[in-house]
Amino acid sequence: MQRLFFVSLFVCCLNGLTGQDPWIISVKPDPGNYYGVTVANGMIGIVSSPEPFRVKEVVLAGAYDLYGRGRVSNFLRSFNLLNMALAIDGREIAANNATEMEQTLNMRDASFRTSLSVAGKADISYTYYALRQLPFTVLMDVEVRPLKDIELSGSSIMEAPDALRDVENYYNEIDRPHVLISLLTSTAKSPTGKLLMCASNTFLFDEIHGEEPRVIHEMWDNNRHLMRFNKNLKAGQTYRFSIIGTSITSAHHDDPLNEAERLTIYAKLQGHDRLLKLHGEAWDDLWSSDIQIEGDPQSQQDVHSMLYHLYSFTRAGSALSPSPMGLSGLGYNGHVFWDTELWMYPPLLVLHPEIARSLVEYRYQRLEAARRNAFANGYQGAMFPWESAATGVEETPVWALSGPFEHHITGCVAHAAWLYYCVTQDQEWLRTKGWPILSETAAFWLSRVERDSNGQYAIKNVVAADEWAENVDNNAFTNAIAIANLRYAAKAAKLLGYPMDPRWEEIASNIPILKMPDGVTREHAQYQGEGIKQADVNLLAYPLHEITDPEDILRDLEYYQQRVPDAGTPAMTQAVFATLYARLGVGEEAFKWFQEAYLPNLNPPFRVLAETKGGTNPYFGTGAGGVLQAVLMGFGGLEITDKGIVQIKSKLPSSWNNLIITGVGVQKKTFSSVGSN
Repeated sequence: MQRLFFVSLFVCCLNGLTGQDPWIISVKPDPGNYYGVTVANGMIGIVSSPEPFRVKEVVLAGAYDLYGRGRVSNFLRSFNLLNMALAIDGREIAANNATEMEQTLNMRDASFRTSLSVAGKADISYTYYALRQLPFTVLMDVEVRPLKDIELSGSSIMEAPDALRDVENYYNEIDRPHVLISLLTSTAKSPTGKLLMCASNTFLFDEIHGEEPRVIHEMWDNNRHLMRFNKNLKAGQTYRFSIIGTSITSAHHDDPLNEAERLTIYAKLQGHDRLLKLHGEAWDDLWSSDIQIEGDPQSQQDVHSMLYHLYSFTRAGSALSPSPMGLSGLGYNGHVFWDTELWMYPPLLVLHPEIARSLVEYRYQRLEAARRNAFANGYQGAMFPWESAATGVEETPVWALSGPFEHHITGCVAHAAWLYYCVTQDQEWLRTKGWPILSETAAFWLSRVERDSNGQYAIKNVVAADEWAENVDNNAFTNAIAIANLRYAAKAAKLLGYPMDPRWEEIASNIPILKMPDGVTREHAQYQGEGIKQADVNLLAYPLHEITDPEDILRDLEYYQQRVPDAGTPAMTQAVFATLYARLGVGEEAFKWFQEAYLPNLNPPFRVLAETKGGTNPYFGTGAGGVLQAVLMGFGGLEITDKGIVQIKSKLPSSWNNLIITGVGVQKKTFSSVGSN
């Protein structure tokens, strides 16, 4: 009862702070209680700040170097290429002289807008975008509406993060008969010198060539320089200008300095309106795959936010995979875990298989590193690392036992590969990319199991999916994902006409799933009813379908939901409970766990999702993926089968009149579930 009261109170408080528009969240920022929200395009992420004309940080996917936490690769902060300054009559606008400040995230077109006033002088707004069609490019629009005659001074400030070294600053002007391009450019080396980091930007003016403001370059110090312009404005004369910029590194291009400038020039000469048109069309395509909830505006907005963040953190064709915090910051060093394959990947797979393919491609391209990892640990086949970054070697800090022992990740990678085939039915992909993953991971499990005196094949000494259980034997999820992996390989061999290793089925049929005397699935051989950090046993019912009898599923649910503490556990555990209850037809219990999975984890002012209740590390894409699965596969009843996506019976909560899921699978189908009201 206390838990339900807390959730209800939390909903009421947050609804008082934000509206329930399905796409738009508008707030009045409080710098003392502010967690930024991210605008991203799957490659570059911009995190908002409550300070006028500032962004908190810029994060670039795929850029890692060795520094800081745990002697392993870390995400790097990139050049802050959208910070700027705006002055009126010589006085810079700042928090202490700006009034009526409001910030708006528009999830429909992936834009972030800030509006403010300078008393008696001007109303101002600025809006920025991570352009979806240009992976390394960002755009900021500024609009000034003078209330009296003013002198406006605008500056674009390029600043290098402290961790970078050997900063070099450049300023160039390219003068052509039809255009003048002023390029503000910086380069720096990553902390070890491994990468060259580069950024470049320029102004876009509405004035015709020859009448645009004169741009002046100023060097402040080694880490910071700027370009600025002045403009006299009349009262009522609205003035607009933009900043377009590119951030790229040697991890993405062999010549990042020149490429940063080329891409900035390319974007500038596309023209402002064309840039936004193509950006909008790209997001229209993403949102053709949508989740529509009728009857519950707040759930609709929150689900859109989760989907918006997963779309923002990933992109087709990149061969990159998101970390738990995506492009919202440096959380978890930007590393890739099972958070991708088991939690964020399934919603993307059913709604945008082309994006999901990129995530599996990330693993395929690191298959050789997984083979070397298996060899080093005394196993056959491919053993994927618990934490992966640029190269696919193990990147877990040494003090975390999950690196050497959390072996279920290998099965999770195979699970994702098989599901990609199931959704797309692409046998050529299965032959060239899927089969190498499935066969090599199956070979790992053949060498990982140990036959015991009962003729069963034990998997000993692992860190469980429930990470509070370290160095245990026969963990339920690890054993079940190994069984699934071996059977996926057998199915793939049959489809492709390849020889099937007879040990796959023989061992899969004899890997134990332990039970307690009352029939509850035992989490591991040493388990005695302790609290659990995260879902483990319940994953055997969904997504693995190792346990299928409704009575067994319910028995496990009722047991393990009582062993999740009220604090300190990640959001996706409760989402699994919601998914299973919905599939069992218990709609209200499912909705309770759906809300528990994320409402207590939201942070102001944009309802950004943290990893745990009361957590301060948003945005937790893993949790969003889990909750979206509760909607898609739980309430929506979507099921990925060997032949494609079907819909099974499920149950909507009483507050939802209808659930419509559009753009599903490669056929872009629409599925709906009607409530009982």
